[in-house]
Amino acid sequence: MSDCIVRDQLTDAMKDAMRNRDKPRLGTIRLALAELKRIEVDEKSLDDQRALAVLDKMVKQRRDAIVQFQSAGRTDLADQEQLELEVLAEFLPTPLSEAEIVELVELAISSTGASGMADMGKVMAKIKPQAQGRADMSAISQIIKSRLG
Repeated sequence: MSDCIVRDQLTDAMKDAMRNRDKPRLGTIRLALAELKRIEVDEKSLDDQRALAVLDKMVKQRRDAIVQFQSAGRTDLADQEQLELEVLAEFLPTPLSEAEIVELVELAISSTGASGMADMGKVMAKIKPQAQGRADMSAISQIIKSRLG
């Protein structure tokens, strides 16, 4: 049928949400599917790696919005973003633990032979495919900086 398992999972979840008349969940899933469709049209293809990157970006946007809404005292909007974040997170792989992240960083540093901040790009490029959608890349970046700096 399709080469994108993530999109297929979202489509199945959309059908379930429609059957269960779960409007908030349905709306969030439709947003994700629309974004994946936009990427597919723009880039002419969509694989699981790219789909996970899109979902990861959407989750990060929701986290940022929650912080902004809470600081502005808009708990109603923060709650809506939290609900969307939880729905989107269901389609991402299991998050990496702190120990697993540190282990990935150490392996990437040793395998690339990185010795300073100039090699940070090499280390990030090595880690990104394994951590995409499973960890916050900015947190990984901070760990790499502390190891290389």
